[in-house]
Amino acid sequence: VQNGMRVTCRKEGIHPEWHEKAQVICNGEVVMETSGTQESYNVDLWSGNHPFYRGNSGTVVTDEGRVNKFKSRFAGLTLGTVVGTQEDEEEK
Repeated sequence: VQNGMRVTCRKEGIHPEWHEKAQVICNGEVVMETSGTQESYNVDLWSGNHPFYRGNSGTVVTDEGRVNKFKSRFAGLTLGTVVGTQEDEEEK
């Protein structure tokens, strides 16, 4: 800030409008303020209601269908045998 005016080094007419006080809204309630290119941001989750940030990591639902599909697809696989290198063969 110089003499009460903000100095910016950007090209005119190509940047979106910047809002210094953009509201973040979750479930119809203003949960925080930030700055950004929109006047308000409507979100489903934020750190105040996400189970991970609240310490309830056990309540996150996983897709059991995908997990079971993965387990059934790779259930019969083994690691196999270790194959020696050419140097190992030369030492014998």
